[in-house]
Amino acid sequence: MEINSSCCTPPGSGSATIVRPVPTVGGSFRLIDDSGAAVTERSYFGKYLIVFFGFTHCQTVCPPALARIDQALEELGELANSVRALYVTVDPERDTPEVLHAFLAAQHPRITGLTGSAAEIESMKKAYHVHARRVDDPDGYRMPHSAFTFLMGPEGDYLKHFADTVDSKEIAAAVQASLAVR
Repeated sequence: MEINSSCCTPPGSGSATIVRPVPTVGGSFRLIDDSGAAVTERSYFGKYLIVFFGFTHCQTVCPPALARIDQALEELGELANSVRALYVTVDPERDTPEVLHAFLAAQHPRITGLTGSAAEIESMKKAYHVHARRVDDPDGYRMPHSAFTFLMGPEGDYLKHFADTVDSKEIAAAVQASLAVR
């Protein structure tokens, strides 16, 4: 029996290369903002974006995440004029533009809410690799979801994402560092 030694090349020998594709994050979308206006990714070109996916009925993950984004914008001072914060709903059934507007205007006026059809939201979730699903319960339903905050560049390019454990100072520092490069 002959053994093909080319399949088992030791690391560092230089004869085998593994190429892993870099996942893309973001992309084109067509949604409705919390004022009822149709928006696309091009609506935000020229601004850095801080993007978070959640829903207005969330009681555990979203409140601290939105507070963290608010605080990061505050820490940026005048640099915040180069940034837009977007809150994309994962619950378009309940989060109409009017619901998003009332929720954000009362608590997070610097953050713009985005919604759309179920298919449009699914497409955006897929583009950002966001998980969310409806779970029925005795009180109606809830929407467990991932909790990443994304930093996107002024041409829609992915720059960085932050886990839910990151504080506002780290988000603000990443935005400042990105602005310094431009």
